[in-house]
Amino acid sequence: MTAGACGRVARDPRFDDLSGEYKPEVFDKTYQFLNDIRAKEKQLVKKQLKKHRSGEKHEQLQQLLQRMEQQEMAQQERKRQQELRLALKQERRAQAQQGHRPYFLKKSEQRQLVLAEKFKELKRSKKLDSFLSRKRRRNAGKDRRHLPLNKD
Repeated sequence: MTAGACGRVARDPRFDDLSGEYKPEVFDKTYQFLNDIRAKEKQLVKKQLKKHRSGEKHEQLQQLLQRMEQQEMAQQERKRQQELRLALKQERRAQAQQGHRPYFLKKSEQRQLVLAEKFKELKRSKKLDSFLSRKRRRNAGKDRRHLPLNKD
């Protein structure tokens, strides 16, 4: 039987209007239990990493643990950004209730706020120097690429 014969049509919820709009806040609240499962998996990987001191299995476990930590950091960053957006939204609402005209930040201003927050965080964690040196090297590489070649 084909999909058309039994009356069912395969739908991809990512692109289907019937599935509703994606809201990260609702998604995070609904699937909060996944964070506990991820934490347990991370502990399990750490235990297995202690068992396998060297070899290919050790390398695989090391990469898996690193990927898990990176995903966790990215999730925390998204959560922090979301909280910042929510705080700005509440601030705007409060000002509107006081009678002020609503003011919306441009994307460039939002980017500047994010960069300022990142700068403060790096300064707090004392990783600012390494970050700036990496950025300097990256920019120097880009500049070198755009320079004309000297043919002497």
